Amino acid sequence: MTLHRDDLTAYLDDYLSVGQFQDYCPNGLQVAGRSEIRRLVTGVTASQRLIDEAIERQADAILVHHGYFWKGEAAPITGIKRNRIAALLANDISLFAYHLPLDAHPDVGNNAQLAQLLGWTAEGTLGDSLVWHGRLDAVETGASLRQTLSETLEFPVLHIGEAEDEIETIAWCTGAAQSYLQQVIDAGIDAFVSGEISEPTVHLARESGVHYFAAGHHATERGGPEALGWHLAQRFGIHVEFVDLPIPV
Repeated sequence: MTLHRDDLTAYLDDYLSVGQFQDYCPNGLQVAGRSEIRRLVTGVTASQRLIDEAIERQADAILVHHGYFWKGEAAPITGIKRNRIAALLANDISLFAYHLPLDAHPDVGNNAQLAQLLGWTAEGTLGDSLVWHGRLDAVETGASLRQTLSETLEFPVLHIGEAEDEIETIAWCTGAAQSYLQQVIDAGIDAFVSGEISEPTVHLARESGVHYFAAGHHATERGGPEALGWHLAQRFGIHVEFVDLPIPV
């Protein structure tokens, strides 16, 4: 089966409700390659390693969560940016990237997939933020939840909090979402899981008594690209392969 690049662009923009988001980067088709897509590679970040893997797999397109052209980024196409884009153009490979829309989607989004993977019951979001909240499938201690997260995500999760405390309610937001911790504290939730941590996060978690789990930016955001790729394979019959390239943060 083949799918026209423009048809895929239109479908993804609609399916992921791109128009509802004010993002830090353009969502959708970022680099145009060949018009017909038979083989699609999905991944978390459009790094040179992922591009090289896509070339080796003879992919027609790449779909990622972290693409290019971020706000505040230098505009000239030089150095690493030049090398990546040159490789895409030389091999006629399209690049699709969906950032906040892929965090928020209720089915294939990163937050939805993290909850599904860990068996959490989602009860809603905190206001209009990307933070989801709900309950664990069973009460855990701080230590046991850290172990569960580490084993499930295959990442050495950092836990700030008392190991013996019991945790029932939980909030989560994949990636770099540590700045939402105060909202979680205000909501009276027991614990917050995100991808990254910063120095102020440690003190805020310790002094509030809310548990904080830094579970890896990449590790918490594998679910969305993989699930979206599977969805596209089922819907359009194209060949899709998720390529996981873990990093230590």
